[in-house]
Amino acid sequence: MNKDPNNCSPLAAVIQTDNYMKLNIRKLEESDWDTLVKWWDAWPKWQNPPREFLPNNGTGGLMVYKDDTLIVAGFLYFTNSTGVLLEWIVSNPEYKENDRQEAIELFINTAERMCKEEGKKQIFSIGRNKSLIKIHKKLGWTVDSDPSYEIIKNIE
Repeated sequence: MNKDPNNCSPLAAVIQTDNYMKLNIRKLEESDWDTLVKWWDAWPKWQNPPREFLPNNGTGGLMVYKDDTLIVAGFLYFTNSTGVLLEWIVSNPEYKENDRQEAIELFINTAERMCKEEGKKQIFSIGRNKSLIKIHKKLGWTVDSDPSYEIIKNIE
């Protein structure tokens, strides 16, 4: 088992076992930040989180891409419990290819496998996007029928 839960080294093995045509996945990089902010800003009712609020200062997550096109990204908050938070999932609003749902599935499935490889037993996410919720259901996630609200306060 990988001793550093923020190290995405199990990723290479995961990619080789997935049958997603032409889609690839990698660890987020420093250079992705401006793209992520652009995506968050493009989606209505979204506000990008402060970089320091994210795991590894904005690099503690995954990015799915095809050729040179970035498609979807999100963050994994590893904890000292058996659970992991999968959050701030955002996609390229300009990407309209037929494999968009497959890209999101690759992202979620890879996150799940990484968590299992780290010995984690639960993965939790909050969402309101109907398409994303539908994909989670398809992948076997339990979706609470009563909506909840994100409650955040800056305490600086």
